[in-house]
Amino acid sequence: MGFFGRLWGYVKALVTGGVESRMRPEVQIEQALAEARRQDLELRNQAARVIAHRTELQMKLDRSIEDSAESRAHAAQALKNADAATRDGDATEVDKWTRTAQALAMKLETAESMVESLKTQYGTATQQAEIAKEQVNDNAMRLQELSAKRMELLGKLEQAKMQEQVNATLEQLSKPMESNAGPTLKEIEDKINRRMAMAGAKAELDSSSIEGAQRDVERSLSQASAQVRLEKLREELGLPAPKPAEAEATAPTQVEAPAEPAEGGTTQ
Repeated sequence: MGFFGRLWGYVKALVTGGVESRMRPEVQIEQALAEARRQDLELRNQAARVIAHRTELQMKLDRSIEDSAESRAHAAQALKNADAATRDGDATEVDKWTRTAQALAMKLETAESMVESLKTQYGTATQQAEIAKEQVNDNAMRLQELSAKRMELLGKLEQAKMQEQVNATLEQLSKPMESNAGPTLKEIEDKINRRMAMAGAKAELDSSSIEGAQRDVERSLSQASAQVRLEKLREELGLPAPKPAEAEATAPTQVEAPAEPAEGGTTQ
């Protein structure tokens, strides 16, 4: 099983809970993806070396072809020179150019042999380079799939965390409220009722006291004075008097005179 096969198995184990580790699941997912990226980079470096080897062979082949062509041209020229010397009857020149042609022929044979060898190597290197590029492309697709799987797993993990929080909240809500350290609702209601009763009692005492009656009289007098001032201002502005309904609405509240005490009685 290849690396990605093992890696997919590991990722699936994370989902199903088959892998037990002290590390958090999100950390394990990131480590798995980091390892996949490291393997992808290593594969790309290996493929680059294969392609570079093919390029080097191509340059050697081109140079060998040039050397072979040059050796062929030199050998041909030596043969022509030997042929010319033969026509001229110059035995020395014939021997010289004949030996030169032989040497160049040997060099040509070596160059041609090198060209054929390099052609074979270059063909093999070309096939290896194509295979390496295909492997890189396939591995890149697997890496994209793994990245997508990472997002899916992180989404599931987030959902699991949210569900755990909901479960914890529901569990807390299912507990009786009286079990909490704070006061119960009944105790809070009793406390509010006591405050309401105390406030009502103070208001009742205030309204039935002499001070409360005096404040009512002072408030009525203030309203009457304000009404007189308002009528005077209306006259200064030349405004008409208000209609009866309006006058009744703005009329101050009449203050009832306190009842006279009965003969022989005392005021409370």
